[in-house]
Amino acid sequence: MSAEPPTATSRFSAGSRSRRAVVLALCAAPVVALLLVVALLPLPFVVAYPGATVDVLGDVEGEAVIEISGTELREPDGELRMTTILATPPDAEIRLSEVVSGYLSDDRAVMPRDAVYPPGRNTEEIRDYTTGQMLDSQRAAVTAALALVGGRTDTGAGPVLPDDLGELDIDLRLEDVGGPSAGLLFALGVVELLDGDGEGGDLTGGRIIAGTGAIAPDGRVGSVGGVPLKTRAAERDGAEVFLVPSAECAEASRSAPDGLRLIPVSTLDDAVRALEALEAGDPVPSC
Repeated sequence: MSAEPPTATSRFSAGSRSRRAVVLALCAAPVVALLLVVALLPLPFVVAYPGATVDVLGDVEGEAVIEISGTELREPDGELRMTTILATPPDAEIRLSEVVSGYLSDDRAVMPRDAVYPPGRNTEEIRDYTTGQMLDSQRAAVTAALALVGGRTDTGAGPVLPDDLGELDIDLRLEDVGGPSAGLLFALGVVELLDGDGEGGDLTGGRIIAGTGAIAPDGRVGSVGGVPLKTRAAERDGAEVFLVPSAECAEASRSAPDGLRLIPVSTLDDAVRALEALEAGDPVPSC
């Protein structure tokens, strides 16, 4: 029995499908080419990782991070660890594959370059800028800390401080770290070394306390960025508590490591009161 010849309808359908496939292929080609170009071109992002943490109450390479002369200092048992992120250089070429893997990873983050580095500046200018930010934050930290200590009632439980705290010579040292984010921890470190909790005890309560936050001379704590990565650095280095600017509390809580207690603070006084309450077993704010 002979096969019937294909009908006109079946010939038309096959031809139509073939033409559609050709059209789709032609339309897809520019898109594929664009994706290939994007995959190969450097993108305006940086990849950041959890960085180092430093105990501001301790030493780095044999030198005290906070050096105070002109009075007797306390010898606290705990640690106050400032936290950092490690970011790719501003001139690094970041490809699409790195951006995608960064977004899918828990141990790194992808951020717009302009959110990390000031735009329109070269590497040397950026280094000078972030160094200036660090020096400004150190001056603000000292001012805020001395104002807090000077405003306390002398209980006689701690070291005898001079009537004029401005006579103290306070030097903060931390090499190879830029930006303002260590301000809060520097201020807490000065308070801890001079007066602790004001009643003879440590602010830390012997714990490893970590945190981040810019600080103003009047004690206000500002946002700094990179908080999720900093919480991971803090947990890695043994911290039990993390002080976080109140404005970044929600961001920190979304990805904080298990077991790390997040305490939001808006001022230096908030941070001091929270640590005192933690040691006393009283209620403490949390994210």
